Amino acid sequence: MKDYGLLHVYTGSGKGKTTAALGVALRAAGRGAKTVMLSFLKDDPDYGEAMAAQYLPHFLLRQVGRDAFVNFHNPDPIDLKMVRKGWEEAKKILIEDTADLLILDELNIVLATGMLPLEEVIDFLKKYKGKTEIITTGRGAPEELIDIADLVTDMQEIKHYFHKGVSSRDGIDH
Repeated sequence: MKDYGLLHVYTGSGKGKTTAALGVALRAAGRGAKTVMLSFLKDDPDYGEAMAAQYLPHFLLRQVGRDAFVNFHNPDPIDLKMVRKGWEEAKKILIEDTADLLILDELNIVLATGMLPLEEVIDFLKKYKGKTEIITTGRGAPEELIDIADLVTDMQEIKHYFHKGVSSRDGIDH
């Protein structure tokens, strides 16, 4: 695909960051582009996007986390190991140029909490962006990531039904 290679950052306190990235993946699939989505900090095959991935052509979703609470102030060594493994997979995809679109779901919070060294990731993205369209999602995108991005969307919560007691719903919220 031509004209790929920009860096998008979807961040903020509002709902919809991963959903926006999946919308781009849907458009990319419609044009025959190959998309890889690495979902950091997630490992739940019952997420709607994980179940739907098989129906979207040229779309691969890999959850590179575990289905457990992550303590960002004192992360479990297994979480750090899984984040590192996911980042190494992302680097390989970019180096080998095997995708048109790479979605790094929840990478922003991984960087904001120091689960990966920010400088390492920024230096790598600066060097390898340009061929593959890259989207990062998650709250708390660091300023350094925002500075190198080509597009930044800050989704802010104005009102949310969770505050009325509506719990997370299959097919809508996950």
